[in-house]
Amino acid sequence: MSGAFDRLGRHFLFALDPETAHGLSIAALKSGVPFCSAARSTERLGTRIAGIDFPNPLGLAAGYDKNAEVPDALLRLGFGFVEIGTVTPLPQAGNPRPRIFRLPRDGAVINRLGFNNEGHEKALARLRRRRGGGVVGVNIGANKDSADRIVDYELGVRRFAGVASYLAVNISSPNTPGLRNLQGRGMLAELLSRVMAARDVGAKVPIFLKIAPDLEEAELDDIAAELLDKNMDGLIVSNSTTSRHGLHDDPHAAESGGLSGRPLFRRSTVVLAKMRRRVGPAMPIVGLGGVDSTETALEKIRAGADLVQLYTGMIYAGPSLPGRIAGGMDRFAESEGLKNVREIRDSRLAYWADQSL
Repeated sequence: MSGAFDRLGRHFLFALDPETAHGLSIAALKSGVPFCSAARSTERLGTRIAGIDFPNPLGLAAGYDKNAEVPDALLRLGFGFVEIGTVTPLPQAGNPRPRIFRLPRDGAVINRLGFNNEGHEKALARLRRRRGGGVVGVNIGANKDSADRIVDYELGVRRFAGVASYLAVNISSPNTPGLRNLQGRGMLAELLSRVMAARDVGAKVPIFLKIAPDLEEAELDDIAAELLDKNMDGLIVSNSTTSRHGLHDDPHAAESGGLSGRPLFRRSTVVLAKMRRRVGPAMPIVGLGGVDSTETALEKIRAGADLVQLYTGMIYAGPSLPGRIAGGMDRFAESEGLKNVREIRDSRLAYWADQSL
C-alpha cells in the first residue's frame, strides 16, 4: 500500500472515529495482507546498540500495539524494531471517550488515553507465542490506582525480562495523574535503583528510561545524573507534550492530553541534544517526536540519537512510511559515501543543544 493507495486508506480511516480506525488497522495487520514491501536491511543501516542488533535504526514507538497483538506484522512494514505497550500489571480501561483527536493541519494528534491496555498477562502470553525474530521492546507503566507505582514497574521488569529485547520504563505520560512526578530526582533515584535491582536477579535485558519533553534545564541535569549513577542502559526522548504552542486554529486544539506529531519535533529534538550533551557519547538514546520523513529521522540522528521512533507520522502518511524512511536513509548514506548512517550522529549536536527550551 503506497502512494494513491495510502491516500485512499487515509481518507477512509479519517472518516471514522480515531479509535475505531485504530482497531481496524490492527485487524488488517492480523489478516496478514502485505500492505507494502519491507525495507531493505543493509550494512549502511544496521547498528548494534545496548547489545542488540538492529537491522535499521527506525522503530515504532509505544502506543500503537498496546497489547502485543501484531509486533511481527509491524516489523514487516519495514521497522527495524517495534515497541509494544504501554502495559500495566492489571488491565485498565483508561480515560473516558472521546480521548483521541486529530489535528490534520498540524500533522498532530492529541490523546488522553490513560494507559488503556489488557494488562501484563495477555501481553506476556502473546509475546511467548511469537515464533519470529526481530527486535521487540516492551514499554511498561503503572496502574492509575496503584498503591505503589514503583512496585508496578518492578513487576513489569520481572515479567517481561525473558521475552523483551529491551524494556522502556515510561514515567512520562501526561495522562496518568502524578506519573510525571517520578521524574523528580528523589523519586527517580528510588525508581531506577529498584527496577535495575529487579532486572539483575533475572534476564539481563537492557532498560531504557522514557522522559517527557516538558522539562527544564535543572530537571534535565537531575535526570542525567541519575541515569549515569544507576548505569541505565539507555534513554528515550521523548513522550508527548502538554504544550499547544504554535498550533493552527482547530476545534480540538484545546483538548487536554498529550500532543504528538509534527509540532513536537523542535522541542523533543532540543531535549534530545541537551541530554546527549549531559550523558555523554556512550549512552544509547532513542529519539522520537515529530518524525514523519527521512529528513526528520536523519535530523534526530544528527542531534544525538542512535535510534529513531515514530507513530503519529504513520497515521497521516500510511503504512508504507517506515519502508520509505528506511530506504531514504539508506540512499542518503550511499550518496554521502558513509559506511553507516550513524556516522552523522552528533554532527548538529551543538546546533540543537544550544537552543533554548
